Amino acid sequence: MAKKELEINVDFKDETKSGDKGSFSLQPLERGYGTTLGNAMRRVLLTSIPGAAITHLKIDGVQHEFSTIKGVKEDVADIIMNLKKVRFRLMDNEPDKITLKLKGKKVFTAQDIQDASDQFEILNPEEYITEINSSGKMDIELRVGIGKGYVPSEDNDKPNLPLGTLSIDSIFNPVTNVTFNVQPVPGAKEPIEILSLDVATDGSITAKDAVSYSATYLREHLKFVEAISNPSVLEISDGVSDETMALRKLLNQTIDEMELSVRSYNCLQAAGIKYIHELVSKEENQMLKYKNFGRKSLTELIEKLDSMGLHFGWR
Repeated sequence: MAKKELEINVDFKDETKSGDKGSFSLQPLERGYGTTLGNAMRRVLLTSIPGAAITHLKIDGVQHEFSTIKGVKEDVADIIMNLKKVRFRLMDNEPDKITLKLKGKKVFTAQDIQDASDQFEILNPEEYITEINSSGKMDIELRVGIGKGYVPSEDNDKPNLPLGTLSIDSIFNPVTNVTFNVQPVPGAKEPIEILSLDVATDGSITAKDAVSYSATYLREHLKFVEAISNPSVLEISDGVSDETMALRKLLNQTIDEMELSVRSYNCLQAAGIKYIHELVSKEENQMLKYKNFGRKSLTELIEKLDSMGLHFGWR
């Protein structure tokens, strides 16, 4: 009897209409590689995908996080804890400061932050921040930044911050949970496995895009190992000028290196554009045809490419 051949099968299922939860499976894998890949992808998913979060705040009359505010239910430390939970999807470039003036009896929620700016979408507008009584008021200034993983407050400190500005811990990572399990392939005579991965996000990126990003991220890092025996992988050649080599290296970088706004990055991911050489091969009018890609995102990309010495329509 001929030996049954097993074909590699990759499957992804969205578990919600919004795509913020999904299940990924890969089979067959040689014994041990399910755990190897599962651990690596889980680490990337939880630490290396860019997102947006509040990095600084300034409240009139407050000099440190252990302060209390007259007429405000929570102290500043609790307000900071609640602000850390607010999740963002940036619509344009990294926003400027956001100013809110709150006065009188009111429940302060993330929706108030949304109402103060159209530069982002609040994904959890019902998130409670604090409550202000009839005699209370609070003038607050927030700054939102782009980053990866978890960044402690001391790393958010910047020189020459305005007096009274508090740096806070920032949770940038848009992936909220990752679990995986490894099982043997049913009925297989060989010791082969199935890797199953469950991913949940905050909604600023789909679970499918997050898994795709993690695979690309790992592949790019492994190129340097592959280059040990195959230097051409990194475009290294004695017969090419240093200038040409530098250009090739730049064009072969992923779009992650461009430090784009979350909105522009997500649009490029959805369009299947992973590398800078893929991006610059497009014309400007082509970019505007992609879903959710507008003039402001195009302007951001033009400026980013110009700073790198590149442009759309590169040949």
